Amino acid sequence: MSNELTALVSSQRSLFRTGATLPLETRGAALRALYEGILLHESEINDALEADLGKSASESYMCEVGLVLGEISYMLKNLKRLAGRHRVRTPLTHYVSKCFEQPSPLGTVLIISPWNYPFLLTIEPLVDALAAGNTAVIKPSAYSPKTSEVMRDLVEEIFPADYVACVLGGRQENQDLLDQEFDLIFFTGSEAVGKVVLEKAAKRLTPVVLELGGKSPCVVDETANVKVAARRIAWGKFLNCGQTCVAPDYVLCDERVAGDLVRELETEIARQFGVAPIGNGDYGKIVNGKHFERLRALMQTGEIAYGGSCEERTLTIEPSVMVNVGWDDPIMQEEIFGPILPIITYSSLDDALEQLADRPKPLAFYLFSSDRATIDYVLSTAQFGGGCVNDTIIHLATSNMRFGGVGASGMGGYHGKAGFETFSHYKSIVDKAIWIDVPMRYQPFKRINDLMIRLCLH
Repeated sequence: MSNELTALVSSQRSLFRTGATLPLETRGAALRALYEGILLHESEINDALEADLGKSASESYMCEVGLVLGEISYMLKNLKRLAGRHRVRTPLTHYVSKCFEQPSPLGTVLIISPWNYPFLLTIEPLVDALAAGNTAVIKPSAYSPKTSEVMRDLVEEIFPADYVACVLGGRQENQDLLDQEFDLIFFTGSEAVGKVVLEKAAKRLTPVVLELGGKSPCVVDETANVKVAARRIAWGKFLNCGQTCVAPDYVLCDERVAGDLVRELETEIARQFGVAPIGNGDYGKIVNGKHFERLRALMQTGEIAYGGSCEERTLTIEPSVMVNVGWDDPIMQEEIFGPILPIITYSSLDDALEQLADRPKPLAFYLFSSDRATIDYVLSTAQFGGGCVNDTIIHLATSNMRFGGVGASGMGGYHGKAGFETFSHYKSIVDKAIWIDVPMRYQPFKRINDLMIRLCLH
């Protein structure tokens, strides 16, 4: 397999060197072909997502297919502007010339994606890579096999392998790909695997984008609209059965409103998922038995205030709320990545923020509050990748804002303009006239030249 991958990557590098992927017409045609292919095979994509994760067609479009189509539309609309030269101010010392930055594709890139949103987190970065003019190898997760197969078939139908290729397999294939020479590695997944990717990339000084995760907190203060907070927290937490990298991992709630929040969460869970969520065909399932058992073990500490039922046959865990949870409990030691919501109370917001500051920087942060001073203070002092005020998750569902982590939750970002920039290098160019040549920079240096240089530089 390693030799085959070496040949594949070599063929992509050869195609890139011909300049075939550079014209905007080529990039636009590739994006339009991908858009049309997705529409043509949308039912197969939906069926695969249902088989892998139990997603309904509505959820698949809302959280995966629709977002990819939106990203393609953004790139097609803005491609000429994004790929054009960007003039910058020319200093007096550069007289007579013009200065500009010119985006250039990086070359051949590797995209490694996870299983929780397998279509979105594979194809959306591919869209950005193609818009920027690269060739690409995508490696979807083995934990979502049906969706991976559909993506492979889709890519093979649309693109020659020396332009875009999809490699299936597990850990060995990942290792073999990481041993190849790429111009960028774009990885979405766990922190543990992210460290392996970074270590491998360091050997070749290959730039890396890491989209990781972590324990994303949700703070509810005493001024919050608790009813609205419960509705939006329940939606964001239990979407895709909690298997979302930016899902609220836990709630930090002011003790004065914690009881009200728990009651409203119970009401919202029943309203959104039914009184028997395990029997709800639109609710979804845990991806596999390994993760199911891990989640069930995490529920053994603390007190289950609502939910708690598990069905091993269908790999289903109903939306569950836990109270009387401490910072040292097992459920607070790792990203939950499932439909379990611990609630920790606080008496002082400053103390709660201190607790957060002592922990790894999360990918997302959510704050429910009606107090503008509190909102401004928290947003300016807390460190996190991105987030929402009085909502959850929706900050990532736009091509107009960068999405990415910080610290242990990742490095680099994408979506829209930021995605184009991620897969590009910006060449800084000075285009100097030859019809005039100011002599003051040349030797022999004279006092008048020194004075003129100081004036120009300041």
